[in-house]
Amino acid sequence: MSNGLTRFLGDTPGRTALKLLVASFVVGVIMAAFNWYPLDILYIVRDFLVNLWETGFAALGRFGTYFLLGAGVVIPVFILVRLFSLRK
Repeated sequence: MSNGLTRFLGDTPGRTALKLLVASFVVGVIMAAFNWYPLDILYIVRDFLVNLWETGFAALGRFGTYFLLGAGVVIPVFILVRLFSLRK
């Protein structure tokens, strides 16, 4: 049982608990310095994803515009090249 638990935790349970306590303290000090709370981090992540979602659709709109602008030049040139190559 202990061998499986040690393998799962990556170290002995006591050392893992000590590492988690130290990491929790350091993260707590950093969060207190920036006046952050765990819920604030969730809001930041949510706002980032919403902004990414909205910007992504705007990027797709720009992609469509670029596609149509390029097609307005490429397709007539393609047709002209094909017409001139048929005469040979």
